[in-house]
This record gives sequence, structure tokens and C-alpha cells, in this order.
Amino acid sequence: MIRSPLITVMVQAVRKAGRALIRDFGEVEQLQVSVKGPADFVSAADRKSEDVLFAELSKARPTYGFLMEERGRVDGTDDANEWVVDPLDGTTNFLHGIPMFAISVALVRNGVPMAGVIFNPANDELFVAEVGQGAYLNDRRLRVAGRRKLAECVVCCGLPHMGRGDHEQFNRELGVVQRQVAGLRRTGSAALDLAWVAAGRFDAFWERKLAPWDMAAGLVMVREAGGFVSDMDGGEKILEKGDVLAGNELIHRDLQRLLKSA
Repeated sequence: MIRSPLITVMVQAVRKAGRALIRDFGEVEQLQVSVKGPADFVSAADRKSEDVLFAELSKARPTYGFLMEERGRVDGTDDANEWVVDPLDGTTNFLHGIPMFAISVALVRNGVPMAGVIFNPANDELFVAEVGQGAYLNDRRLRVAGRRKLAECVVCCGLPHMGRGDHEQFNRELGVVQRQVAGLRRTGSAALDLAWVAAGRFDAFWERKLAPWDMAAGLVMVREAGGFVSDMDGGEKILEKGDVLAGNELIHRDLQRLLKSA
């Protein structure tokens, strides 16, 4: 696994936050839950995790800024470097006792994701990546899947839920894609979806209307595993647009064509 000072700082932070999350996951029915919006929950565990990450990362790099799901943007004195943090990606899974959730931390430098850590404390899977250093799951080097035909692929997608997303657009895309692939999946955590593309578990992933903290770490992960990531138009404005499409070179290309046809 990568042992750089940057990754060491990030791993220490997510592991500490993960210990708090897993304690609360064991007592999920006792969590204090407030409603942010339709089917979009924020829990006491979410806020505690963010507090830990903010404290640990601030201590290690006191000049860096933050973009966080709950706090929003916190400016630092270093304009170039910003931590992009999701303290609990997959909150709905978490609150329903489904062990598919993650802490996601990325370092974005001058607008470009440079390093990412995605940690699922429920199964102790730690994904790390740094530009030029590769991507790893625990101590195993990651490569995207090598399948060349959509008909052989398992593709992951995000499902728009109540009060969020363009349901009609998604239904058109789903109708086009499901006739061409071996299987479709939805996990409830975009950070894990991207990590799983990097690990070759999913052949591709697409979703619209995501926040930067959902994707930033995963973008580094997929690219460092040899994959392709773009916005839905094939461009680089992923964090700005909030749309993401990921896979190996051939599957990324073919899936983009399919989605465009919808």
C-alpha cells in the first residue's frame, strides 16, 4: 500500500472516524436522526464522523481548506489545497443497518483530485490512491476490469429517489442500458461504487447530480487503477457538473454512447 506522508495522514483520520461510526452502527436504532430533506437523513453519527475528520486533518495540515458535506466550505490560508470530505456516504444504508457505507476523503490541489481514501469500516476495506502511485485495496494493487463487451458487464448506477434527480431521464437511460448489459446494480454509496470500479468488481458506473465529496476520492481511485472517468459529455468537469461515468477505456466509450442515445 502507499506509504506517503499524505496517505498516512488521511488513513489515520478515516480509521479514527471509522471506529466511531462502527460503534454507532452497532446501535443504529438509538441514533438521533434529523431530516434534511425527502429521504435524505443526517445522523448523529454523520456529524461525529465529520468532527473527527475535521480535527485530525486540521491538526496534520493546518493551512489546508475544507469542503465538507455538513460544514460546507471552510477556507484555509493555503489556497491551493483543499480536503473534500464525506464523513458518511451511504447514510440511508447506515440507518437501515445495511453494511455498505463509507468515509471518503480526497485532497484536491488547484481543483484537481490528487489523493483519495475510501474506507468502509463495516468490513474493514480501505481503498487508497495517489496520483502517480497507483490504487490499492488494503495491500493489494487494483486494476479496473478488462472486459471488452457491454454484454459481459455488470454496471452500477445511481437511482434517483424521492425529491431528487430527473426520474424520467434516468428511466430512459435505464431502459437503454439494461437491454445491453449482463447486470445492473445499485449500492447506495457513490464513493464505494467508484472504488469497486477501481477494484474490478463493477465494470462501469454512472450517476448524475452528485456532490464533489461523493466523487473526488473515487476519481483518483479509478484513474490510478487504469480506468477512465469523465462527466456525461466525456469532459473533465465532473466536480463542477456533478455527473460521472467510469469504466475501462472501451466500456466507458460504449456506455457513454448508449447513455447519449437515451
